[in-house]
Amino acid sequence: MPTSSASTTDSARSATGGVQSLERAFDLLERMADAGGEVGLSELSASSGLPLPTIHRLMRTLVACGYVRQQPNRRYALGPRLIRLGESASRLLGTWARPHLARLVEETGETANMALLDGDEIVYVAQVPSKHSMRMFTEVGRRVLPHSTGVGKALLADFPADEVRALLGRTGMPAATDKTITTPDGFIAALEDVRRQGYAIDDNEQEIGVRCLAVSVPDSPTAAAISISGPAGRVTETATERMVPLLQQVAAELSEALLASNGNPAA
Repeated sequence: MPTSSASTTDSARSATGGVQSLERAFDLLERMADAGGEVGLSELSASSGLPLPTIHRLMRTLVACGYVRQQPNRRYALGPRLIRLGESASRLLGTWARPHLARLVEETGETANMALLDGDEIVYVAQVPSKHSMRMFTEVGRRVLPHSTGVGKALLADFPADEVRALLGRTGMPAATDKTITTPDGFIAALEDVRRQGYAIDDNEQEIGVRCLAVSVPDSPTAAAISISGPAGRVTETATERMVPLLQQVAAELSEALLASNGNPAA
């Protein structure tokens, strides 16, 4: 029967035991995000390997649900309903991170942050402040450009150089202080230092008198980094030697917690 056949096709189980059409739809959304948020059907077909009729059917469903919208030029863009999901997920991610950030504050005495790469910007999603009267404060939800922050360097360190240059071309590289890196070549060199050292530094580049140490969260479901920030007089070279191993350990533990939170229905 036609109905039965269609149901079998749309609800076919994937190799992971999930529903294949759902996996394909989420894969298309992620491919759209990777492409900058707007693509054509032929581009999605080429990158995913799916036939055009299948992609068209999935996109039509996503459009009807508000997760994708069709542009006047017939290309498809990520839809507004994803914003609500993203904001809720970011808040939850921050909630999961706070106990780990609190440990950083307890053991270093400095403010701890968590940040994500959202499009071309860095957005702070969680913070636990230092108990010192002189401390750093970054409002949760604040957005900054990556080139002047430790978390920005940590998040972009593993990106291909051409993608980093393209991002910098879109954002520009305005100087927040006289220490800010303002050339693509200088920033690419700084990312090489991050990969070599295993951590990133913002040394008076976002705000004079402030140093920040940051590492990425390995295998995070979305690109994330955590950091310690404080007055340059306290976050010294000697303190860095003590703080960085702790940062790396906490990042690994946070990664495990995030991966565990995804669950495994087949387990």
